[in-house]
Amino acid sequence: MLLLCSNGLTCGGLRDCAAQFGGKTAALVVTADNVYKEKNYHVPRAREELRQCGLDVTLFDVDTQPVGRLAGFDVVEFIGGNPYYLLRALRECRAEETLKALARERCLIAWSAGALVMGPTIGIIDVFSPEMNQWGLTDLTGMNVTGTQVLPHYSRFLNRYDRLEERCREYERKNRCRVVRLDDGEGLCIRDGRMTLIR
Repeated sequence: MLLLCSNGLTCGGLRDCAAQFGGKTAALVVTADNVYKEKNYHVPRAREELRQCGLDVTLFDVDTQPVGRLAGFDVVEFIGGNPYYLLRALRECRAEETLKALARERCLIAWSAGALVMGPTIGIIDVFSPEMNQWGLTDLTGMNVTGTQVLPHYSRFLNRYDRLEERCREYERKNRCRVVRLDDGEGLCIRDGRMTLIR
């Protein structure tokens, strides 16, 4: 099962969805925050959300731990941060097949930067925040865990970025794709070929 969220398991429906999967252990992957890592201010909340699903939580960083170890957890959750950094880190450790297996056989949760990276490309965020690309990535191909592209924090971004919806539609036309706009508190559950919006 794959859960793509805007800002974590921040509504009862998303927590219920994760809890229904079952399992006992969870890895909370902090790699996307290349500055604060486990000290990211969202970590205590994200850990508590997983605990509410009945999971024993371990912090994990693919920068310092072998990505293959994620296969030992029932649930793996990627927090937000910098999508360019996360994409670079996941490529360096060749994580794509591990992530696809997690989504197929276990429960993979990804939000904000994590949700962007699990799709076919992070191109949509490059339209709005190219300055985040401090590593000069030119290939924005994502992990391809899903063919679905999302734009997290949509309502919040309406006030931050000029002509957000117009530019998003331009991106969809140019790339012949659909971008699912997710507000905070929302997520997409992708399981057995079915996609459900949860809010």
